[in-house]
Amino acid sequence: MIVGVCKETFPGERRVALNPDVVSGLVKKGLEVHVEEGAGSEAGFTDAAYQAKGAKIVTGREAVFAAAEVVLQVRTLGANQEAGRTDAELLREGQVVIGFSDPLGSPQCAQELAARGVSEFSMELIPRITRAQSMDALSSMATIAGYKAVLLAASELPRMFPMSMTAAGTIAPARVFVIGAGVAGLQAIASAKRLGAVVSGYDVRPAVKEQVQSLGGKFVEMALEAGEAEDQGGYARELGEDFYRQQRELMTRVVAEHDVVVTTAAIPGKKSPVLITGEMVKGMPPGSVIVDLAAERGGNCELTRADERVVEHGVTILGPTNLPSTVPYHASQMYAKNITTLLLHLVKDGALNIDPTEEITAGTLVSHGGEVVNPRVRELLGLAALPAAAGDDGEPAKAE
Repeated sequence: MIVGVCKETFPGERRVALNPDVVSGLVKKGLEVHVEEGAGSEAGFTDAAYQAKGAKIVTGREAVFAAAEVVLQVRTLGANQEAGRTDAELLREGQVVIGFSDPLGSPQCAQELAARGVSEFSMELIPRITRAQSMDALSSMATIAGYKAVLLAASELPRMFPMSMTAAGTIAPARVFVIGAGVAGLQAIASAKRLGAVVSGYDVRPAVKEQVQSLGGKFVEMALEAGEAEDQGGYARELGEDFYRQQRELMTRVVAEHDVVVTTAAIPGKKSPVLITGEMVKGMPPGSVIVDLAAERGGNCELTRADERVVEHGVTILGPTNLPSTVPYHASQMYAKNITTLLLHLVKDGALNIDPTEEITAGTLVSHGGEVVNPRVRELLGLAALPAAAGDDGEPAKAE
């Protein structure tokens, strides 16, 4: 079976779906790996490094798509809607594509691939269960985003992060507030603490209090009833405008006490909830910094503009949308581990074995056999539910 990897075409995307180190593992499993010439160059991986691990370097992405039974990408059509059109035209019936595809935000792209007879697996839909942890690319990329967000804030802030005793006097530590204690938020808390800041964290889930404290952060508690904050797949659930309004009222004072705020609240397929208003920004100390990791879907700050640096009321607001791509070597290394683990989960005796009743396969499979098969994507498209497979309730299992 031939597995193909091409250079990413999304503007500014420097990651690659496979790094050389994972190629040898695929080859040992009896797979042949074709890599487009220069595919890993921006991430720091040479063609020679791929060849040394057993990959075949191919000139031209058309040749890769023509030969491959399975195409591995960082961004497939749904997550690369302009440049990805060219790749979609190269895909053929029966071919498999695996990558980030934004299926809940761009369900029409899944329908386009289904119409071409392509089987698409989405890395965003990996179920949050123990068996699938090594496939969880969202968590891998969130780890990098949380780390890099703090570095961006530190470079913008006109203060040092750590407390320092000098002959010129004592320098007080920066105060950092992280909203959302998921993977990105926890990494941001840990990174800010390592830089010497005084760190606080908040999340609608009280259960994460111990995790925040274990990293040296202070957990900010608010008297709010969040209800069920996660869906059945273990991902964040939209809580409603009334909840967010009460949250903003209670958070105003907390935000005003900090020099840096990192926000991470994102809902799959939905607009990001506004947690910080323009009035709250106005109340922050001059020179403060907000890094909004939810900028791609509108942002958690009312003043955020995606991929722009905004200064309002003396506060700098950053809205990066693809921080993992700014650390392409390790982002690619982690992503390659995630995607190859999923691929090998689907391979039996050197051939693909797509079993729609198996939990991980069912959770990630978006299109197959000419149909959009994922229940949530079908619902977004207004399609009737497909007959359920035996023992399948159409939803990924809860996180273990």
